[in-house]
Amino acid sequence: LASPEMFQKDPENRLLARGPRMRLSAEMIRDRALLVSGLLVDHVGGPSVLPYQPEGLWKELNGIFDYQRDSGDKLYRRSLYTYWKRTAPPPYMMTFDTAGRETCFVRETRTNTPIQALNLLNDVTFVEAARHLAERVLKDQTEDRERVSLAFSRALSRPPEAPEVQMLLENVAAQRTYFSANPQAAEELLKVGDSPFDKDLPAAELASYTMLANLLFNLDEFVSKQ
Repeated sequence: LASPEMFQKDPENRLLARGPRMRLSAEMIRDRALLVSGLLVDHVGGPSVLPYQPEGLWKELNGIFDYQRDSGDKLYRRSLYTYWKRTAPPPYMMTFDTAGRETCFVRETRTNTPIQALNLLNDVTFVEAARHLAERVLKDQTEDRERVSLAFSRALSRPPEAPEVQMLLENVAAQRTYFSANPQAAEELLKVGDSPFDKDLPAAELASYTMLANLLFNLDEFVSKQ
């Protein structure tokens, strides 16, 4: 939101200090999750990479070629370097309205659908990124209040307000109760993605904060340009 002072200093917006609120592009959302989690490989240049995508998708579409996923650092490079097959584009990017390659696009469309939320909740990239953000938070702070505030600040680039902190604390408490009673569920969650989880951290605690980070990635504020 533009303040009165901003309007006074730049009434015609020549300095581009304000603009319409809109959802980020598919590439930006993925890169943002990788960045705040600490997974993003910020290397410039090089060949295309093949990150996570549903198994068997290429085979089902053409019956000949199968998707040979990359590993290691290649999984966490910027979305700019993602390999693009015109007849089988990356499903995550298509869910978030990235432009296809059949025709030229002047401007990408922007939609809001339940499938997008399901993608953010379940896609391997975002679950793994949420776990890494949780690991960073657990290692940096020792108290729940400081931990949820740090996770919120890293994800949304602003400190949380008191009611937001309270809701996050309640969420962590509920998740902790569940994963303490269901250690197998915690372990299955922490195994998502190629990168190993930190076994020095309590599994139930790490799983609880992974779900918290996953929640933050699903906030409208995370996927939007204010």
